[in-house]
Amino acid sequence: MDPATTLEAVAAGDGLVVFLTGAGISAESGIPTFRGPEGYWTVGSTHYAPGDLATRAMFAQRPDTVWSWYLHRRRVCADAKPNAGHEALVAIERALGDRFRLITQNVDGLHRRAGSSRTWAIHGDIGTMRCAAECTHDLAANPIPVDEPPDAWTDARRTALTCPRCGEWMRPHVLWFDEYYDEAWFRFDSSIAAASDAALLVTAGTSGATNLPMQVGRIAAARGATLIDVNPEPNPFADLARRTGGHACTGTTSEWLPRLARAFAGTT
Repeated sequence: MDPATTLEAVAAGDGLVVFLTGAGISAESGIPTFRGPEGYWTVGSTHYAPGDLATRAMFAQRPDTVWSWYLHRRRVCADAKPNAGHEALVAIERALGDRFRLITQNVDGLHRRAGSSRTWAIHGDIGTMRCAAECTHDLAANPIPVDEPPDAWTDARRTALTCPRCGEWMRPHVLWFDEYYDEAWFRFDSSIAAASDAALLVTAGTSGATNLPMQVGRIAAARGATLIDVNPEPNPFADLARRTGGHACTGTTSEWLPRLARAFAGTT
């Protein structure tokens, strides 16, 4: 059975259709991968790796250094544009309506900017910030500024990155290495529930390097969902798809997701 035939069977049945996206779809929009060479940050003679900077502990010690790195990454994400893969997911959501769920590991906000609405950003959104002391849960009112160079520490910038309620630092709304998934910020329970109710799980551009995405894949497979993996490289999701009678589609998300969108359009 080819992927198109699989989609016909899924569309005719019940259950959720869940898409899980990772860094691969963002890389096709020109956003460097988090752990690649562009993720490193230099301050004076000190070279920081992403694992050094993306922690609550480092933020407590060097908030200005952590913020400079995130402001740089925020600018890179703001300059990027959604690609054909993002647009295909919008079309699939329109075709499926309430049966559609999108779980993304990407913090760049490109899915939202493309028009996807039933989306859970399980690692956060680099376009927003929140009080580091968590005096409020309002994210929509706190966009991260992008109008100055990342290392330009002016009084205006410090004010912009200070919580107006309690006076503590604001922080990027992202999941750091020394933090845990939860439902309130990162939709942990919702993602597990979607995996449990999925008739189809499509993993796209993800290497399976983090915990919750792999849980989603294993739970969906154990509950009898069909799995389709889209990735130019071998990865655990492709192996899981093959073992459970699904499909491992070798190629980019910009190549394969539009194909899946056309197949769904023909069945709804």
